[in-house]
Amino acid sequence: MEKLIITAAICGAEVTKDHNPSVPYTVSEIASEAYEAYKAGASIIHLHVREDDGTPTQSKDRFKACIDAIKEKCDDVIIQPSTGGAVGMSDEERLQPVYLNPEMATLDCGTCNFGGDDIFVNTENTIKNFGKQMIELNIKPEIEVFDKGMIDMALRLNKKGFIKDPMHFNFVMGVNGGISASLRDLAFMQSSIPSNATFTVSGIGRHQFNMAAMAISSGGHVRVGFEDNVYMSKGNPASSNADFVKRVVKMANEIGREIATPAEARKILNLEGDLNE
Repeated sequence: MEKLIITAAICGAEVTKDHNPSVPYTVSEIASEAYEAYKAGASIIHLHVREDDGTPTQSKDRFKACIDAIKEKCDDVIIQPSTGGAVGMSDEERLQPVYLNPEMATLDCGTCNFGGDDIFVNTENTIKNFGKQMIELNIKPEIEVFDKGMIDMALRLNKKGFIKDPMHFNFVMGVNGGISASLRDLAFMQSSIPSNATFTVSGIGRHQFNMAAMAISSGGHVRVGFEDNVYMSKGNPASSNADFVKRVVKMANEIGREIATPAEARKILNLEGDLNE
């Protein structure tokens, strides 16, 4: 089994300090959280950014400030900006960080209900446009899928040339409005992607560590962090993103699966090949 890539989703766009006071907002807080997660074993930092008051933003300048601050502390980590942004943002807003030419960025492949009146909208034309931009800028997309139909969309757009091979998926499981977080559904999602594709699993809320265990044992990779969950266990808030990463490292060690360094993660994800084309 190949080495385990751990992604730390350090702040997201929706979770706040009211949920957990350790959620980072400022550039220095984001850089510190990224560095601690990296030291704990994360190869990828999945990055949303905030204004100092916690307001989510897709500002290219704010992303650059955060990326530069992270790179000062850990220059080999893979930084994966989100193009999801926050509910209600325009496509133009959401695309801003790709113009910083990161190695990776997220590509959401469908529309999803996020609870209440919140709808995360990704039309087919939005997905095509984002995919085309990433190909032109030589950015590896992480294909975000909240349900099986989003995998089907990605496969169709791959055939049409909007997403390149080999594909890398993130199965986001347990979102209100998306696929449930269960072994049955993980097996269904895993069996639905091409044999040369790789995948990460993001378990949301209380499902985080259960899904991490399933991903580790099934050959997938793992995403954890404040974006997806703020508790180590019920009623026990995490003190940092590194807490989540350390627990995943321990889980992997218990079954003998080694942790990938950023250099090893680049090879597994074919980032080096993409970047050298």
